[in-house]
Amino acid sequence: MKSIEAKVVVLGSQGVGKTSVVIRYVGGMFSKAVSPTIGASFFTYKMTVNNYRIKLQVWDTAGQERFRSMAPMYYRKANAAMLIYDMTSADSFYDIKDWVSELKKNVDTPIAMCLVGNKCDLADNREVTAGDAEEYASNIGALNHETSALKNTGIDEAFLQVAQQLIKLYETSPNSGLHTVDTTIDQSSPAPTDTSDTFRLSSQPTPPGDDSSCPC
Repeated sequence: MKSIEAKVVVLGSQGVGKTSVVIRYVGGMFSKAVSPTIGASFFTYKMTVNNYRIKLQVWDTAGQERFRSMAPMYYRKANAAMLIYDMTSADSFYDIKDWVSELKKNVDTPIAMCLVGNKCDLADNREVTAGDAEEYASNIGALNHETSALKNTGIDEAFLQVAQQLIKLYETSPNSGLHTVDTTIDQSSPAPTDTSDTFRLSSQPTPPGDDSSCPC
């Protein structure tokens, strides 16, 4: 069985629920008392998909404006991006265009993208229609999902499709940057000590210039 290790960056504005989505996925938990991410946090998650062992390095980036200039450090060598917006906030959806623009400036290899409309448990208050999200996702060549970290809806499916897309990139794009060998985390991006076979989290701020771990 082949093994693929891939870097996944989680992008989006402050308050859209990026950290809640990631923690729900890797830890199976939800808390309303999630603090804003400072810099970035880093998690890992392992799965088996289509006879591939997949190890996702999930970099959860800060959405606050004061950390925006640090974000390009975390894009480096990314293989996939989760583009998260709050479906009850049209502004957070429009902000995704800026994140995509920055991503394309900083990643020069094929990348799997997934547009994620979070907080679908508040669909009665939605400001972003399903049609608008689908149209934008199609325009940028991204997958499209609606999720709820609170209700644990759609998150597993979104990450599974990203993993499947990564396998497709590996099989069809020689310059994808993906390899079927067990590798350590890129030394230009030091990560905290691994404390779990399932996921890891760094709650420490990432200093400017350190191409390290990341949440939000």
